[in-house]
Amino acid sequence: MLSHVQTRVFPFLKDLNGAESSFTHHMKNAVFIIPKSSLLVEAVKTIDDIYEEMEKDSSLRGQAFQDIQGDVYEMLLSEIATAGKNGQFRTPRHIIKLIAELVDPKLGNIICDPACGTGGFLLGAFQYMVTQMRAKKESITPDEDGFIRSSVSASLTEKAKRVLNDTLYGYDIDGTMVRLGLMNLMMHGIDEPHIDYKDTLSKSFTEEGKYHIVMANPPFTGSIDKGDISESLKVDTTKTELLFVENIFRLLRMGGSGGVIVPQGVLFGAGKAFVETRKILVEKCELKAVITMPSGVFKPYAGVSTAILIFTKGGETRNVWFYRMESDGYSLDDKRTKQAGYGDLQDIIEKFKARDQKNDLDRQQKFFIVPKKEIVDNAYDLSLSKYQEDVFEEIQYEKPESILKKLIAAEVGEDADEKALSQIPGGIVKELLELKDMLK
Repeated sequence: MLSHVQTRVFPFLKDLNGAESSFTHHMKNAVFIIPKSSLLVEAVKTIDDIYEEMEKDSSLRGQAFQDIQGDVYEMLLSEIATAGKNGQFRTPRHIIKLIAELVDPKLGNIICDPACGTGGFLLGAFQYMVTQMRAKKESITPDEDGFIRSSVSASLTEKAKRVLNDTLYGYDIDGTMVRLGLMNLMMHGIDEPHIDYKDTLSKSFTEEGKYHIVMANPPFTGSIDKGDISESLKVDTTKTELLFVENIFRLLRMGGSGGVIVPQGVLFGAGKAFVETRKILVEKCELKAVITMPSGVFKPYAGVSTAILIFTKGGETRNVWFYRMESDGYSLDDKRTKQAGYGDLQDIIEKFKARDQKNDLDRQQKFFIVPKKEIVDNAYDLSLSKYQEDVFEEIQYEKPESILKKLIAAEVGEDADEKALSQIPGGIVKELLELKDMLK
């Protein structure tokens, strides 16, 4: 078996889509690394068992086998221990679904992720569009996060498949991630995905004004070589989190929408590059929403506090809608255990779609609108805490004498004689009595 897979099966897989395909190009340097026949036999048996369960699930629930296969691949991707490499970590799928709802991609939109990793955002956009088509014909039960989603690509018409196949574009600087992303979309029914090995911040990447939608969670773990930064990017910085925001603006066509995750430092950083980046969002776009997320959303990979920016290139910002996400429906520790309910996810979608500059004025709430002028006057500061009004709750405390009386009663009982207590030579009761005397 080992010899057969090494010499026949693996070469066949590397050439799966033909010599000219992107998949074959990026699989060219892939190496088969299972060294022992016993390990291969165990792996094949495990895969057989998985496929047997998938076939049962397909026949019982009437779901297309291909779609279950894609979901299983997504689950396996979540287990891959490459998190943190080159600043990459897997974006939680419920956060991707949230951003897809807010950006609202349509069939025929050209969609891009300039730092795509395993293709999660592209898949999220694909599933959102597939759901919109399927939901017109039948009702779909919400998932555990309250989202209505379907990946039944097997039921799509050939025309819809062609359109979807030609509208999803992803780029990454990690060859392994490119392969994983290609396989991810192929497993979900996209025959020839447009995922390529490219540094979208470099001089060699010249695309601009091409995409209707850009969704991304770009790496924000440091700086890049200043000499290789694209000359189209005007913000004078080497910080990747700022460069990617401007780059997404560059990639969008006029009227195109962006949904991007940034570290919260981007929202309030005082440096010139930070201010210039925020100025682009406010002055050259319609900045629709700033949604701050708690620091545990990306655990166990990273504990940084992040925010979602939703904007449209070329629109006019009149007001910016802020929302403070307190829960995403999961515990905020390393285990990220599912909690009851949906957290704030569905509330964000509902309130965003119903946002109103006349009604969303109460800054003591967790969502509110801020006029553009106020943001400009504050050096384009986009931190929610800058504009939110704190609610102070006055707490009434008992008088110290009453508290001391209760503490003494807890030690010796309610009926203790004061004269007897005064004879106690030491200990906590003696000290409490001395405090009581001081208050007289």
